[in-house]
Parts: sequence; C-alpha cells; structure tokens
Amino acid sequence: MDNGTVYDVAIIGGGLAGLSAAIVLSRKGYKVLVLEKDVYPRHKVCGEYISMESKPFLEGLGLPIGAMALPVINKLQVTDTRGNEVSATLPQGGFGISRYVLDDALARLAQQAGATLLTKTKVDNVQQANGGYAVTVGTHSYTAKLVCGTWGKRSNIDVKWQRPFITGKNKALNNYIGIKYHITYPWPADVIGLHNFANGYCGISQIEDGKYCLCYLTTAANLKNCGNDIKRLEREVLMKNKVLEQIFTNAVFDEGFPVTISQISFDKKELVHDGVLLLGDAAGMITPLCGNGMSMAFHSAKIAAGLVDDLLQGRISREQMEQGYTAKWEKMFSARITFGRLIQSKFGKERTTSFFLKAVNALPFLRTQLIKGTSGVPF
Repeated sequence: MDNGTVYDVAIIGGGLAGLSAAIVLSRKGYKVLVLEKDVYPRHKVCGEYISMESKPFLEGLGLPIGAMALPVINKLQVTDTRGNEVSATLPQGGFGISRYVLDDALARLAQQAGATLLTKTKVDNVQQANGGYAVTVGTHSYTAKLVCGTWGKRSNIDVKWQRPFITGKNKALNNYIGIKYHITYPWPADVIGLHNFANGYCGISQIEDGKYCLCYLTTAANLKNCGNDIKRLEREVLMKNKVLEQIFTNAVFDEGFPVTISQISFDKKELVHDGVLLLGDAAGMITPLCGNGMSMAFHSAKIAAGLVDDLLQGRISREQMEQGYTAKWEKMFSARITFGRLIQSKFGKERTTSFFLKAVNALPFLRTQLIKGTSGVPF
C-alpha cells in the first residue's frame, strides 16, 4: 500500500494528454497522481508536428512557444508512390517540436504545479473500490477519487479490460507499425512532407535545433513480407518513391534510432470504461497523415479536466461527467477521425493514390475541404 494519501485524480500515462490534464487540475488545487511507465526525457514514435490550434492552450500551461525558436510549418507537400507531387498551404499551420523536449517540459510544469509524478511505474490494474478507485502497481495500491486513462495507443490495461479494439478482427484498421528517426537533411523548414509508398506513408518535418523528424506508418504485413527487417523494408518498399529514396540515401541519421511501435489500431474505441475517462490516443486515434493527433490529445485533456473539476466541486454528477465527456469528445473529434480514415483509405495504393492526388490537384476546393475536415479551431 502507499502512504494512505487519497488522491483526487490518478492519471495513468504521462504523455501529452496526461501531463497537460495534470497541470490544469493541479493548478486548481487538486491532489493529482501521474503514473508513467517510462522516464523523461525519452523519444516516442510521433510525427512531432503540432497544429497552431493548440498554441493558446500550451502557452496557458506555461510552455513558452514563442521563445523556443521552433520552426513554423505552413506548407504541405504530398507525393504518390511514384513521386508525383501535390502542394498546399496550411491555413492554420503548425510548429515542430520533438517529444523528447516537449514531454520533459510538460513533466516539469506538472511537478511545479504540485502533481505527484512517478516514473518507471507500470500500472497493473484499476478497480473501483470504496466509492473511488484502487490503482495497482505491483504490490502497491494507490487510492483516488477519479481516474483518467491517458496511456496512449495500447497498454496492458487495454488487454486486461478486453477493450473491443483489442479483441476485434477489423484488420483494415488494426495492426499497423510506426517507425521514427531524427535526421539531418536539407528539407524546407516550413514544409511538412507526406510521401506515399506501397501500403504506407512517411512524413518529414523540422523540429528544434535544425533536426528533422522522419516517421512512417505501414502495415505489419508489409514488414513481415520483408523478413521483419526494417532496413530491407526501407530499401525495397519505401525507396521506390524517388523522394524517399533521396532522403534515405542522403540524410544523416541520429544515433539511438529508429524508435518503433507495433499493433497500432485506428479502430473505434470507447471513451469511458468503468467510470475511467479515456484521453488522447487511449480514446481514439486520428490517422497520422492528418497531423492533428497531438492537438487532439491536448484538447481532450482540456475537456476532461474541466468536467473532472465540475464533478469534484459538486456541480455535476458522475453520470453527467461521463455523458458530458462523451458528447464533447464526439462533437470535437468524431468527424475528424472518420474523415481521416477516409483519406487514409486513398493512400498507399499506387493507382488509388495517384488518382486521388490528381483529383486534388485539379480541384483546389477539394484540397481546401480535405485540410479543413481534419483540422480544429484554437482552444
């Protein structure tokens, strides 16, 4: 058992959603416990591009975006599997920052706000107990009035709970892999590139210190067909796109990479489980090509923190909190995620991708609608 402290909120997962929710709630005077299985700073598979819609929220958390000399990205370049190109201006734009820097900065802000942050702490189970929750870590148990699940794309708790996306058979939306590098390469600082290859796509955009994030998504089957050899996959599949061939041939790759993740699912997920609010990727993932996953994590944290505050202050019931979170999440993100799945279905297949990009090139209003459909408003 722990020291007997009863936390107002336990947050399982110290990523973007978890840390930002912890900052907001701690500043309101609540006892917040964050349980994170890894350490800070660390690299994570992520496109590392944040839409400007998140900037007001991040600055409100205390992250000095304007003083961090981060690259501003306001152009998009997309190529099909043959390297044919479509370009567009991003109306809101965004900025690049690595998870190595961002998560560490948010963790420090959470601790400064008064949150208890435990790293190298993997949660084994969450159960309702005595009107609250018991959060089990090995032989220890932490007590909290409320719990938020912010553990990212997939965790042991998802498996323990047998969540539908774990047990489902929707292979069209499940079992993707993500692979990320940090590189040095002469790519335009204001452009985010999305380059298609057979059954996947690869993004490149600048982060801090002149480095670039190079991150790609593909199916597990694609890797398996290359003998589960990442280098062979890149050589035989990705580099058939002439733009990716140039990047992978001429870039200088940082040590310590690649970072990988497997069993990624874009299937629909429940938003509340046994009274636990699920935030960020634990609640649902927008396809990476839309570039809004990080902003959605922050926005879901803001929504959840507001409702948790309302419940703890007695302004709403637990049922109203759960229903309010579900309704607000669906209103903000459901259409974006559905639209993202639709766009992803057009990518990674040679003929389909080429036809799709030609249509976008010929119909500028379609290009505008596609960008608008996966974007949100400042919050």
